[in-house]
Amino acid sequence: MFSVDMSVKDEHIDFQGIVDGLYYPWYMEVVRHRFVKEELGVDIEEAAKRGENWVLAEYTLTFKSSLKKGDAVTVTCELRPIEGSRSRFGFFQTIVRGGKVAAEASFTATCVPAAGGRPFIPEHVQSRLMAGT
Repeated sequence: MFSVDMSVKDEHIDFQGIVDGLYYPWYMEVVRHRFVKEELGVDIEEAAKRGENWVLAEYTLTFKSSLKKGDAVTVTCELRPIEGSRSRFGFFQTIVRGGKVAAEASFTATCVPAAGGRPFIPEHVQSRLMAGT
């Protein structure tokens, strides 16, 4: 499974002394973009210049414990198929602190032609999904 070690940023701490909830998906996005580039070989900025926009359709996020200032975390990312879909694919992600899951999320993504048209799964992503990786 793809993972990146990170540290909680001081500016993400709220008035309660914990990470503000809106930053959990931010940490996941940073790692998801690295996964797409390093594991799938896609630079999403370059893809956008070619007219292929990678977008999120939805996500669900479950908080299990609060992150605090100075916490070292590992953020994971795994590509998953969306059963029955020909245009959407998924990413399952976790934020782990001290060997325990602090948050987990499922993100549903698709690609949309910038010029308009139907959403799609890029061929190289489709082949990875079919291979089960």
